Amino acid sequence: MSTAYIGIGSNIGNREDNCQKAIKLIEKNGIAVRKQSSMYETEPWGIKDQPKFINMAIDVETDKKPEELLRILKEIEKEIGRTETTKWGPRVIDLDILFYDDLILKTDNLEIPHPLMHERDFVLKPLSEIAPDKRHPVTGKTVKKMLNQLSAQ
Repeated sequence: MSTAYIGIGSNIGNREDNCQKAIKLIEKNGIAVRKQSSMYETEPWGIKDQPKFINMAIDVETDKKPEELLRILKEIEKEIGRTETTKWGPRVIDLDILFYDDLILKTDNLEIPHPLMHERDFVLKPLSEIAPDKRHPVTGKTVKKMLNQLSAQ
C-alpha cells in the first residue's frame, strides 16, 4: 500500500459540498481516506477575478499506481461536474496528487510531487495541518518549513 496526499479545491456552486462529495467518491473507489484537513477559504491563484476557493487536503492509503489514481481523480472531477475551463480558472472541483510516497515522477500528464505546491499557501496550509513533517522528496524540506518560507515572503 502507498500513501498519497491529495489537494482538493472548489470555487463554483456549493464549495463545501463539492469537496465532501469528492472525498466520498474517492472512498467509493477503494481508496482509504486516513486524515482530512479543515476547509480553508482562500483567494484565487493565477487568475484573480473569480470567486474564492475552498481548499483542503487528504491523506489516503491506496494500492492504485499513480497513473491509475490520477485517472480515478479525473473521473471523479467529471462526475461532480467539472468541465474544461481556462487554466487556473473557476472550477466545481479540482483534485491534485501532491505527494505519492516519496516518488519523484514526471510524465506528459502527471508530475509528482506537485510542481507548484511550494508556491501555494492554499495547498500548504491544509497539508501542513495533516502532514507538517512530510518531507518533499526533491528539496528535503518539510511541508511546515515550505509554508513558513512562503509566509515569510
